[in-house]
Amino acid sequence: MSNWWAYLEEQTRQEVDANVLRDRRIMAIKAVWEALRPLELGLREAEQVVHARYEFFGDRVQYPQPDPLDVPALAARAAAHPGRVIAVEALWDGDTVHGWFVILVAVLENPSGEGHLAIVYHHSDGLPPGTRAEEAGKALAHHLKVPFHFPSPDAPDDQAPRWRSLQHP
Repeated sequence: MSNWWAYLEEQTRQEVDANVLRDRRIMAIKAVWEALRPLELGLREAEQVVHARYEFFGDRVQYPQPDPLDVPALAARAAAHPGRVIAVEALWDGDTVHGWFVILVAVLENPSGEGHLAIVYHHSDGLPPGTRAEEAGKALAHHLKVPFHFPSPDAPDDQAPRWRSLQHP
């Protein structure tokens, strides 16, 4: 464990541990970093302190369940959004915690916009998130009888053109 842990006040330790146990990594890092920044703790060191707490707690960390990717669950989420679904779209995104992942959205007609359906992370089944998202997105689009758009299923590309921009150049 990092020696920085010893410099934290008990209340901050409890806050960090509570965030780690609920898998709120960013909130835990923020608490460590803000508490020890006056001692010139860097963000990387704060990440290391939190990583050590994840290792300490191991299986007790309550990781969120992955979003369901079956057609009935996705169709129910799509139906819960206001307006008619006119397409299903998969978008790459990423962060320092999860790396690259794919977001499935329902493109809505009126009101114009989009509705969140699922986030697809790397999974223990070995399939990359692009493959899993493409399978689920195509199945849902087929079920809803709308187009599916995923311009880069094999490689992360968060700058790929969106479905709506291709419909109205």
